[in-house]
Amino acid sequence: MSRALDAIAPLREFVVAFGRLLDSGPGEPRILSEGGALLHTLVARDDWLPDAFAQPDPARYQQFLLHADSTERFSVVSFVWGPGQATPVHDHTVWGLIGMLRGAEYSQPYAVGSDGLARPQGEAVRLDAGGVEAVSPTVGDLHRVRNAHADRVSISIHVYGANIGAVQRHTYPAEGGRKPFVSGYSNTLLPNLGDRSAELRSTTSA
Repeated sequence: MSRALDAIAPLREFVVAFGRLLDSGPGEPRILSEGGALLHTLVARDDWLPDAFAQPDPARYQQFLLHADSTERFSVVSFVWGPGQATPVHDHTVWGLIGMLRGAEYSQPYAVGSDGLARPQGEAVRLDAGGVEAVSPTVGDLHRVRNAHADRVSISIHVYGANIGAVQRHTYPAEGGRKPFVSGYSNTLLPNLGDRSAELRSTTSA
């Protein structure tokens, strides 16, 4: 048990650092740049995500809540992609950062034309382990994401400027228009970031 609690320390440190960044009252450019650097540090190592929040589902991708700020300034989520799984075309309505922890994914940007149809814009962006990208209504908010691998699981860590599972967002069907949705989460329990007892015991035991 103590080993598992020690292992999650990188996530706890990330949450604390990201909260301090937001405490400084930055605008979106700083959040995306400095927050992106923090996320890059987090996903540079793949030894901290508890197994319970890394499990794929054969039917659809999973969205596990890892942390929600008490005032809903930000949330941290693990997306677990089974082989070949993909999202519909969708938006976020808030800023977001995506860091690739394991495997790889493709993000295809879209834009809505005057006829109400969402169409691909440019080439899909491949995000490999350790890479980070941003989304927002300012820098580009509409995309479709898929696991780059047809034979194995990929996992990405997302940070959003809201409690993203409770935000009303939209999908964009091929026939046009947009449909509201609220994603929710795949888990009902959270990792225990507050238990630092193993760390304290290690410094007091002789």
